[in-house]
Amino acid sequence: MAAPGVTTLTGVDTGRVPPALRGLLPVLIAVPVLALAEVLLGSSPFATYLLSVVGVNIILAVSLNIVNGMTGQFSIGHAGFMAVGAYIAGVTSLELKEVALSFLPVAASDQVLFTVALLAGGACAALCGFLVGLPSLRLRGDYLAIVTLGFGEIIRVVVQNTEAFGRALGLSGIPQYSSVAMVYFWVFLVVLVARRIAGSSHGRSLWAIREDEVAAEAMGVDTTGYKVRAFVISSFFAGIAGGLFAHFVPIINPGSFTFVKSMEIVVMVVLGGLGSSTGAIVAAIFLTLLPEGLRSLFGALGAEGSLAQKVDQIRMPVYGILLVVLMLARPQGLFGTKELWDVLPRWLPRKKKGLT
Repeated sequence: MAAPGVTTLTGVDTGRVPPALRGLLPVLIAVPVLALAEVLLGSSPFATYLLSVVGVNIILAVSLNIVNGMTGQFSIGHAGFMAVGAYIAGVTSLELKEVALSFLPVAASDQVLFTVALLAGGACAALCGFLVGLPSLRLRGDYLAIVTLGFGEIIRVVVQNTEAFGRALGLSGIPQYSSVAMVYFWVFLVVLVARRIAGSSHGRSLWAIREDEVAAEAMGVDTTGYKVRAFVISSFFAGIAGGLFAHFVPIINPGSFTFVKSMEIVVMVVLGGLGSSTGAIVAAIFLTLLPEGLRSLFGALGAEGSLAQKVDQIRMPVYGILLVVLMLARPQGLFGTKELWDVLPRWLPRKKKGLT
C-alpha cells in the first residue's frame, strides 16, 4: 500500500483517498475503463480477437517474468501450464454449459460460471506448478529448465491421447464467453500482483535470490520456499491465460501449446528485460503484432502464395535475429530491471519514489 500523498499506478494521490478504499482503488478505476473499451470494440471482431491474443500473451510474459526475471530461475515450460488451464477451464465450461444461475440475468450468470471455470483452470495449473517446482527448485542451476521442458511435453502427450480432451483433434464447442474486458481485467491483475510483489518484502527476497542465492540463504532467506511460491503464482496466471485463450478461439488442440509457444514467451521476457514488468508488456505487444505487420507487408509487396504460410516460416527466424542483435547490443534487454517510467527522458513527468 502506498504511503499517504504518494501517486499510485492509477495516477491518483492516495492522500485524498479513504484508507479503506486504497487497496481497491486500482480495481475500481480499471473496471469502468475496461467496460467502455468493450463497448467501443463490440463492432470489430478482428480487433477484439487481436487484442485478446495480445492480452493473453501479456499475462503469460508478466507471469513468467516473476520466475525468470525476479527470481532468476529459468523455466521453459510455461506453455504446459497454459495448456492445463486451457483444457481444465474448457472442460469445466462444457460441463456447466447448460447450467444457469436463476437469480442472475443470463449474461451475468454466464460470466460468473466463466470465472469459476477460469479459477478452476488456474488452480489446477498452480497445483501442477507446486508439484513440479517443489522437487526441482530445491536444486540450483538449470534443473528447473529441464524439468519444465519435460513437464510441457508430458502435458502435450497426455492431452493428445486423452479422449476427454479431444485427443489430437482438439477440444471444440467451448462457449465463447471471453471478452476484451475480461482479458484485460486479468492483465491488470497480473501486472498489479507483479508490481506489489516487486515492492514487498517477498519481492526483496526474490531479488536477493536472483542476485546471489548462496548469500540470500546465508542471510536467513528461505530460498526454496520463496522460489516455490513465485513458481506457483506464475503457474496460476499461466493457467488463467490458457483459460481465457480457450474461450475466444473456436478449438484448442495440443499444437497450440508446444515447446515453440514456451520459447515465444521466454523471448518476450528476455527482449523486454529480465525483471521488468513493463518491458515484458512492451515485448509481448510487439512480438504479438509482428506477424500481422509481416502479413500487411507481404500484402503491400504483392507476395504470391499463402501469406499465413510465409509469416509462419519467417516469424521464428525473425525472433532469432532479434535475440542475437539484442544480446550483442543490449544483453540486459530493452529495460533491464527498470520499468518504463524509470527510463523516460528527464523532461517528462516522472513517478515519485515509493510507487506501489
